[in-house]
Amino acid sequence: MTTPRVRLVLASASPARLNTLQHAGVEPIVVVSEVDEDRVLAEALDRYGPLEPVDTALLLARAKAEAVAYGERVGDLVLGCDSVLELDGEVHGKPLDAPEATLRWRAMRGRRGVLHTGHWLVDERDDAHGGSRASVGATASTVVHFAALSDAEIEAYVATGEPLRVAGAFTVDGLGGAFVTGIEGDHHNVVGISLPLVRELLADVGVGWFDVVTPHVR
Repeated sequence: MTTPRVRLVLASASPARLNTLQHAGVEPIVVVSEVDEDRVLAEALDRYGPLEPVDTALLLARAKAEAVAYGERVGDLVLGCDSVLELDGEVHGKPLDAPEATLRWRAMRGRRGVLHTGHWLVDERDDAHGGSRASVGATASTVVHFAALSDAEIEAYVATGEPLRVAGAFTVDGLGGAFVTGIEGDHHNVVGISLPLVRELLADVGVGWFDVVTPHVR
């Protein structure tokens, strides 16, 4: 396989994010960060006080990107992402267990929430290679409308285990897709990565979209 002009590192273990990038022609190097999200949030709470949901997603995305970028260099750009669901002003990540996922869905059904995905990009390239050494980020937000599930449907969905693996306890590209009745905003953002926002962040560091796309798919 030929390589893109600029190598993108994805600091995420999410198969959905990787799959989304691959379908868009980007084959990133995957390096999973070892960030302790609870510690990062606790430190931010002590320093800044309560965070808005959009800031929570961005803070965790930055922590993941910088943890990988400041480790052993394996690429040119490092992208970190983190998603949270805002419901009634509260932030929800991955449920801790099945009972929490069940309670979450009972609160979500028939209503709408906002899925926030923080994106953070670190340019590791030096001046000699056209780099900026910039560290930039932004959050994309998408309104999600949920179906009015019955208790039996919620129990069956939680029993599949899927809600326990994803932020907000649902997917739009998996089993949970049947329970999302509408989306206002970027569909890919709900999957976990906003391609339009990634393009904008790349532009901020002087990189074009097709600079990270593998040549054979252009």
